Amino acid sequence: MWRIFALALALCAAAQPSENVQNNSSSLPVGKPFTSDFFFRQLFDEESSTYSYLLADLKTGEAVVIDPVLEQAKRDAQLVKELGFKLKYAINTHLHADHITGSGWLRELTGCQSMIAAASGAKADVYLEEGDRIEFGSHFIDVLATPGHTNGCMSYVIKAQGCVFTGDTVLIRGCGRTDFQEGSSESLYENVHSKIFTLPDYFRIYPAHDYKGQLESSVWEEKRYNPRLTKDLEEFIRIMDNLNLSYPNKIDVSLPANRECGVYDIPKE
Repeated sequence: MWRIFALALALCAAAQPSENVQNNSSSLPVGKPFTSDFFFRQLFDEESSTYSYLLADLKTGEAVVIDPVLEQAKRDAQLVKELGFKLKYAINTHLHADHITGSGWLRELTGCQSMIAAASGAKADVYLEEGDRIEFGSHFIDVLATPGHTNGCMSYVIKAQGCVFTGDTVLIRGCGRTDFQEGSSESLYENVHSKIFTLPDYFRIYPAHDYKGQLESSVWEEKRYNPRLTKDLEEFIRIMDNLNLSYPNKIDVSLPANRECGVYDIPKE
C-alpha cells in the first residue's frame, strides 16, 4: 500500500511543471490580468491605422486617452460620457506625422488637458519629461523618454497592470521609421534595448499603429521575433537606412496642426 502511495506521489510531482520550466525564458510568459478597478479600451482609426487607448479608474471615474485622433474625438468624448468617466488628460506619445491629434478637440469637448513631451516642440497644457508620473484616480503612468523615431517620443508604462504604450518606438514586429523628424536609428535602438526590453518579459506592448490587424504584443515576443530590433546595432542601422519608404501622405498637414495641439484644424460641425 505504501509503495503504491509513494508511486502516486511521484507521478503527481512529475506531472507538475517545475519552477525551472515556468521561469524558462524560452517559454511564452502569461501577462498578468488587469486589476478589477482598471478600465482598458483599445480604439481604432481606420484611415491612419492608429490605436487610441482609453484608460480609467473605475472607482473614481478619472480617465485618460493615449494618442487620440482628430476625426475620432467626438466618438471618444461620447464614449467617455456614456461610461460615466471624467477625462483628465489627452496624452500623445509623440508629434505624429500621419494624422492630426485629437487632443485639442477633446479639450474643447471634455475640458481635459493635453500632454506631450517637452522635446516634441508642440504646444500642450502639460509638458512631459522622463521620470514624470501621470496620475488618474489611484492609477499612474510612468513616463519614459524613448526618442529615435522623433526627438519627442515617449513610452508610457503602467507597472501595476503589466503594460507599456510604445507609440511608434516599438511596433508589432517592427518600429517607427527614422528618416525624418530628427530621427536617429542609433537612438531608437539604444532606447528600446535599455528601457523597453528591460521591462519584464510578460509586459504587454500596445503600439500606436498596426497595419496587419494585430492588437498587441509583449516584451518577450519583440525581443525574439522583431525582424529589426533583434539584430545588432550595426545591422539595425543598415536596415533602417535602406527601407526606402515613401514620403508620408499627410505629413505636410499633420505636422503644422500637431505643433498647435491640433486645435487650429478642429472641424466646425
